[in-house]
Amino acid sequence: MKLLKILPLVFAAVVAVGGLAWAEFRFPMPEFESGYEYPEMHTPFPGRTNDLWDVVLLAAALGLAAWFVLKRRSRPAVLGLTICSLAYFGFWREGCVCPVGSIQNVTEGILGLEVVPVAVLCFFLLPLIFALFFGRVFCAAVCPLGALQEVVAVRPVVLPRAVDRVLGLVPYLYLGLTILAVATGSGYLICQYDPFVGFFRLGASLNMFLAGGVLLVTGLFIGRPYCRFLCPYGVLLGWMSRFSKWHASITPRECIQCRLCEDACPYGAINVPTPDKAPLTAKEGARKLGVMLALAPLIVALGGLTGLLSHTMLARIHPTVQLAQRIAGEEAGLYEGMTIESEAFRAGAQTREELYAEAHAVRADFKWKSALFGAFLGLVVAVMLAGLSMAGRRDDYETDRQACVSCTRCFPYCPVEKDDVAVAEQKT
Repeated sequence: MKLLKILPLVFAAVVAVGGLAWAEFRFPMPEFESGYEYPEMHTPFPGRTNDLWDVVLLAAALGLAAWFVLKRRSRPAVLGLTICSLAYFGFWREGCVCPVGSIQNVTEGILGLEVVPVAVLCFFLLPLIFALFFGRVFCAAVCPLGALQEVVAVRPVVLPRAVDRVLGLVPYLYLGLTILAVATGSGYLICQYDPFVGFFRLGASLNMFLAGGVLLVTGLFIGRPYCRFLCPYGVLLGWMSRFSKWHASITPRECIQCRLCEDACPYGAINVPTPDKAPLTAKEGARKLGVMLALAPLIVALGGLTGLLSHTMLARIHPTVQLAQRIAGEEAGLYEGMTIESEAFRAGAQTREELYAEAHAVRADFKWKSALFGAFLGLVVAVMLAGLSMAGRRDDYETDRQACVSCTRCFPYCPVEKDDVAVAEQKT
């Protein structure tokens, strides 16, 4: 009943926020001296109907996903919503507005570089709010990127836990690079390197088509490779889901440890029992925590130093630095011919010396920002090591709240789930 009370409140909040966007004239009305009276204009409310309609549909889809996962515990219903989300948010709306890409807009807003549109802000916040209450239901059946990978995951295998952990650090790297690129004016990396937008829009560069194709082929055997090992928004969703009030559970009642759910989950999101592991005493726990707290500043400092030393390499993501290096290479005879960018530069009024000076200023701007980027990655590593060292004993199979995408793949395999369904059918 609590779940039923929360969903209408969240939906009403979205509609209320959407009502803040008013339409206005983009240009001043012309003045006429012939006595002509400008007709009364009836502007639509709100301004961008499609975007606000998308916000309403996003909220509704998130609500349905939470209902299907937590209340109905239905894999067919979740899969049906997944296909609908892929059709609308993916192919019909061509993957835009995208909560994943909205990270860049929100970063610009936080830094005071741009004003974040209401619809984009809603797309950024809504999945996070739902994750805080219900887990990663956005990943379960609403995200078009995840939906595309979910429908092709026909023979997924479980990766070794160590490999999964190491590859799981890549999304933090991507998130840090995304924020660094926005902070330095280097562009929108997520939009530039979206591997699936070419399929949604039926048009992209050959390299991006190949990248998307490789990920989809990989997704046949490794479940959701982009979601698990690349998606920067998944990092934020994982943080929220870790502290979610409600979350998908493997079994509706007590676990009988049949191990069927472990084999059914291709995403490494099920924590297995550790009955032989002795629980830590208070003294042992305090000692391990003290060691990690002592090492954390050192790890963060090493990360910051690594970022600082790498600032020249990181600055290459900036278009000005790329152009300066290209022009310098052409002048040195390292390249044959010219690119569109270098040809446009040579046809302009800017001199090479001015371009090199501008690129030098960009590299200088990258110094301390790259150091912060490295410190962020160091903090991520320190927290991960602390979590591994403090892991306690576990008696039952449990979902990893941060990694679980609430796909409900494990539900049909649970014999306790089947017994409950059989009992319910007998009663009806």
